[in-house]
Amino acid sequence: MASSALSVTLASKSTIFPDRKSNLGDIKLSVSDLPMLSCHYIQKGCLFTRPPVPFDSLVSLLKQSLSKTLSFFPPLAGRLCTDRKGYIYVTCNDGGVEFYHASCASLFIRDVIGPLDVPKFVQKFFCFDSTVSYQGQFRPIMAVQVTELGDGIFIGCSVNHAVTDGTSFWNFFNTFAEICRKINNNNQSIEKIARQPVFLRDSVLISSAILRVPEGGPKVTFNENEILRERIFSFSREAILELKAEVNKKKGEILIDGNFNAVEILGKQSNDKYHNGNGKNWLFKTSASVSNTAEISSFQSLCALLWRAVTRARKLSSSQTTTFRMAVNCRHRLNPQLDPLYFGNAIQSIPTYASAGDVTSRDLRWCAEQLNESVKAHNDETVRRFVKEWEKDPRCFPLGNLDGASMTMGSSPRFPMYDNDFGWGRPLAVRSGGANKFDGKISAFPGREGNGSVDLEVVLAPEAMAGIESDLEFMQYVSS
Repeated sequence: MASSALSVTLASKSTIFPDRKSNLGDIKLSVSDLPMLSCHYIQKGCLFTRPPVPFDSLVSLLKQSLSKTLSFFPPLAGRLCTDRKGYIYVTCNDGGVEFYHASCASLFIRDVIGPLDVPKFVQKFFCFDSTVSYQGQFRPIMAVQVTELGDGIFIGCSVNHAVTDGTSFWNFFNTFAEICRKINNNNQSIEKIARQPVFLRDSVLISSAILRVPEGGPKVTFNENEILRERIFSFSREAILELKAEVNKKKGEILIDGNFNAVEILGKQSNDKYHNGNGKNWLFKTSASVSNTAEISSFQSLCALLWRAVTRARKLSSSQTTTFRMAVNCRHRLNPQLDPLYFGNAIQSIPTYASAGDVTSRDLRWCAEQLNESVKAHNDETVRRFVKEWEKDPRCFPLGNLDGASMTMGSSPRFPMYDNDFGWGRPLAVRSGGANKFDGKISAFPGREGNGSVDLEVVLAPEAMAGIESDLEFMQYVSS
């Protein structure tokens, strides 16, 4: 569809308040929250088929559901505040979130998911565009926009990145869907939710160090006006298994779980239908050879594949240092561990460095091993060292590709993005807005079919995107 033919019209705007007053009080931002003050609000959402109810009734249902959901997530209805000493908090003051109802009758589901590149109009499905998280001191911490399409709807959320990471965001979104589905089924009494967030602030991530922000607040550290292409590359379960076997050089590599022979795919918590309840997912399969441990994970293999392809496409000199950054969840890496439902940011960025010459001339396994070693080394001691280093020099996170040779992997195929049935079925697709996008920004999503499939949202300079599209090693694993 031509962009000139597209007009997303705002039908209404309102403020939604929690249906119960909060007694949570102030929540201090952690050393994992504070660096995100210079990042854009997170923008993620889901595309659905059109519900079989009048749209006015649907909007009313979503507002009611959001109000009830906010009662379980008081920080999202609050505001940021800075005390006299310079400490920054979320004050859970029930200030409310913004709700937008928009429409574009000339836009259809096929227009969203059909094109090769993600259409620019998808960014219009989100509000608070280009809003830096520090501005949560002056505006709501979250906004929700529901956009009516010709044959579907899109529900998009924009949430302050200094208040939530991906784990916390998707717990909110899942709960929003859970409550909406219950109300839609005439269950008006909702006293409990499946995954109650934990707001404790008693870990090493809470520090007495003060982040001094410049006058006017921090700014993003990348070029927001850069010309970029954005495309979703899909990898089926079979392609992921083939890639992992190639990296590990063991065809049909097997792990044993109890009495079953099984292949561990990605260790996802809820996206695969074969889930044994202990944080691992299994596909049942027999093989003549059995290994007790997987050497390189499927996801690390996929990251290595992309690292090589992008490095080749950028045509860097062999001596240029390349960086592959991976955002890792620290909840289970700390000792004692944080609760899996700890609300806030509990992430750190792990960099892996290698020369462009090594990335392109050595084999895929070598690249995957570098990533694997970085992830394995990020234990409790490493997390605590990161905290101490930050305390010596409190600063915002310099997001971007400053040297032209970096990549940053965010989000995760472990997030339950498709576990969102608001009452009329699972999402058709997951998309993000224009927030925090630069040359080399990658986001990993689970594939809609589950079972270890993965979608990569890849943002690159046009010439680099063209390069990986013609890269035979990379494209052989991409689903058509």
